[in-house]
Amino acid sequence: MPDYRAPLTDMAFVNKELLGMDHYQQLDGCEPLTEDLWDAIVDGGAKFAENVLAPLNRNGDEQGCDFDNGQVSTPEGFAEAFRQYGEAGWQSLSIPTDEGGQGLPGSMSTLLTEMTAAANYAWSMYPGLAHAPITCIRAGGTEAQKATYLPKLYSLEWAGTMCLTESHCGSDVGLLRTKANPNGDGSYTITGTKIFISGGEQDITENIIHAVLARVEGAPEGTSGISLFLVPKVMVNDDGSLGERNAVHCGSIEHKMGIKGSATCVMNFDGATGFLLGEENRGLEVMFKIMNTARLGTALQGVCLGEAAFQGALAYARERLQMRALSGVQNPDGPADPIIAHPDVRRMLMTQKALIEGSRAFIHWLSRLNDLTQYGSEEQAAEADDLMSLLTPIAKAFCTETGVEVTNLGVQVFGGHGYIREHGMEQLLRDMRIATIYEGTTGIQSLDLLGRKVMGSGGKLLRNFTKRVHKFCEAQAGNSAISEFIEPLAAVNAQWGEITMQVGEKAMENADEIGAASVDYTLFGGYVALAYMWAQMAEIALQQDGDFYTAKLATARFYFQRILPRAEAHARAAVAGAGSVMDLEESLLHL
Repeated sequence: MPDYRAPLTDMAFVNKELLGMDHYQQLDGCEPLTEDLWDAIVDGGAKFAENVLAPLNRNGDEQGCDFDNGQVSTPEGFAEAFRQYGEAGWQSLSIPTDEGGQGLPGSMSTLLTEMTAAANYAWSMYPGLAHAPITCIRAGGTEAQKATYLPKLYSLEWAGTMCLTESHCGSDVGLLRTKANPNGDGSYTITGTKIFISGGEQDITENIIHAVLARVEGAPEGTSGISLFLVPKVMVNDDGSLGERNAVHCGSIEHKMGIKGSATCVMNFDGATGFLLGEENRGLEVMFKIMNTARLGTALQGVCLGEAAFQGALAYARERLQMRALSGVQNPDGPADPIIAHPDVRRMLMTQKALIEGSRAFIHWLSRLNDLTQYGSEEQAAEADDLMSLLTPIAKAFCTETGVEVTNLGVQVFGGHGYIREHGMEQLLRDMRIATIYEGTTGIQSLDLLGRKVMGSGGKLLRNFTKRVHKFCEAQAGNSAISEFIEPLAAVNAQWGEITMQVGEKAMENADEIGAASVDYTLFGGYVALAYMWAQMAEIALQQDGDFYTAKLATARFYFQRILPRAEAHARAAVAGAGSVMDLEESLLHL
């Protein structure tokens, strides 16, 4: 496996210079966060990621999880790392102090997640999924439910899951068949089967708290009749001790392409006892409290695994000797030159670097916006919420799609050696591949963006962002040193509105125009968003001296000259119309 090292210099640049530490001073309801405390948290997280989690990554993939008669065993070392993580208080970093947490904003947890997931993504899913019932209980739970479950979830003595989908419905949860019958004592009997449940069963914790979507008998069909329930693996007595085993069991685990150290379970609820969260038929309102955070976490996977792939590819390219450089001998004492001297290898490395660093800046900015929705002023919260509504589906779709590209390039830099297991590059690609699928596929995110967020708001949500970019470009109009970035940014920013108008006009005649255009539209938006981040980073780099800033400026130029032009292809495809997608009769798709 690549020898992962947390990219602390770039993380500090993004958070201190690009986004600014003054962000933390304007949050109301958080613990004070000084730069020294920020450094201590990030350094501590880096050490845990590098020294505890990274060494378990390869074995986690090779050993995987084992299923035997309803019992699931996780790879060696996973349980001990989980225990250390809980005891160190990492899980409760962004939980309010009056609830027993450390009271820091969620953006600090995003920093921690980037490092832990880059070091060992499969392991990181266990504590990550425990946040799902935590958020749901905090949003819709009674005081008794909070007192019963939250302390153990915060300490990671117990883990948690989110049980949404079923084999016949995928992301269309309105089709679910899991039933809930009231027992007359405040509890419900839950019956049904859920699939693709990460961490649904494991040998790490003594209890697992499942947040389960189900339909109460007699409730309306579709999403309007869905309720949310807490279903513990082991029942909890009134005094907080564990009681009898609940009627929820793992029927099997999936044999997957990647993230093999994460148990993906089929969960059978055979008349299990559950407890309503919130109100009947309003379960999705509670569940959607986690969606922005979950989608950003998935978007972050592209940065995490992309960073690991880039580090491995860069180290290999510096050491691997093959052929002579076109511009002349670079390694006269050796039989060949390092492959990093070859332009095409450099192209792949620069592509990785530009996409990772641009996506890191984008996601950490969105994480700061999420802070404002919770702890900012009323005006700040409203503005941040609107921006996140537009940009979260873009981040989830774009950063996972480019994450697949970046990890794939990691294999390519290694050549044949990347295709074999020895170097770990193929594991990163396999682990990454799921990210474009879960938490809503790229297609679903794109429909949400174009159909609900852009068209559904009459263009208002889009204008909130494009006006922001326009103002930035206007402010730099007299700065000739940065014009190479500002002019193309202003052009694609204006083009975004034009594309929207064209697609919208066509959609008035044919609703399929939205679906046909949506993915290209979203990817176009992703390239614009990263151009906005790179232009801001270039502005900072131009004012500073040193190798880091020289590299940052060169990467910005690479992004604008080599990657941003991709946006034009997506623009043309988005407005091409639904005809070429839909006109061919289904029966003629294969002859």
